[in-house]
Amino acid sequence: MLKAERDRIFEEWMEAHQAILFKVARAYGATHADREDLFQQMALQVWHSIEAFRGEAAVSTWIYQVALNTALAWNRKERKHGQGRQDLEAATGLLVSPASHDPRLEWIYQRIAELDEVNRSLALLMLDGFSYRDMSQILGISESNVGVKINRIKATLVAQLAKESNDEL
Repeated sequence: MLKAERDRIFEEWMEAHQAILFKVARAYGATHADREDLFQQMALQVWHSIEAFRGEAAVSTWIYQVALNTALAWNRKERKHGQGRQDLEAATGLLVSPASHDPRLEWIYQRIAELDEVNRSLALLMLDGFSYRDMSQILGISESNVGVKINRIKATLVAQLAKESNDEL
């Protein structure tokens, strides 16, 4: 594939699907700088991987898979170097502009950031409306395991919300 063709495809895909990278970066990066760095890493990996796209899944599904795999590897590397997720409160919001700040969205992203890697990935995919089949293909787990994990995630979030609501009373 010629570089010009790869660049054209990359620009087309980023225009249509960059929100996926923003969401994944927001879930896996603790600080604004982390999210920017992770976004760049994911975008670079998408660009490098264009030739590997076989068209067996939708472009959005494939980009999600590349983004999540890159985020997981990045997260392991960052943890290894002791940086980890430390600054959730300093979130500047890659997806939410200050004019449309929604505390419910902030709450859900904070709770998603507290999940382990697989559950965090599942929560993002669930919020974007992916089917259990697509989620299982992206993460390499069975559809039934996806269903069990999603039910547990929902139960955990409901319990946390109830606890926080009771604590405020």
